[in-house]
Amino acid sequence: MRVTKRTNIAMRVLMFCAANNDRLVTKAEIARVCNASENHLAQIINHLAQLGYLHTQRGRNGGMMLGRPASDIVIGDIFRALEAPVPLAECFADVDNTCPLTECCKLRSALSQAAEAFYATLDPITLDELVCNNTELLNILAPLAACRGADRPELESVGKSR
Repeated sequence: MRVTKRTNIAMRVLMFCAANNDRLVTKAEIARVCNASENHLAQIINHLAQLGYLHTQRGRNGGMMLGRPASDIVIGDIFRALEAPVPLAECFADVDNTCPLTECCKLRSALSQAAEAFYATLDPITLDELVCNNTELLNILAPLAACRGADRPELESVGKSR
């Protein structure tokens, strides 16, 4: 199974917001640090906001922040929400399926079970667990905050203070 670029970038956005949970972050900051185009980010940020994972604020002093505590954001849920529109194989597609074996093929069932196992592996993991106490990640996503590490109690539990 290959994770789409959209989901990969969405995870970078969420981790960046979790690492910088003491302030609004901008699309330009995320683009620079996470190596993504601002145009692509705009679409992903909009989708994450619609799903309730981000809160966005427009205007000169605008930006975004997590829409809920990082400890309440389940990685399996994010992947399901973002990957669901993409069929795992042609036989899972409603419209473009040209496979004549779909009705009797056991591979479809095996692939479905594999996908569920993939999501089940991600279900116990929260955004908080990916970011919290991950010094190397914090040095990349929030270098100034990492310098103040002892002064930031949220590094112990990113997002739980909301």
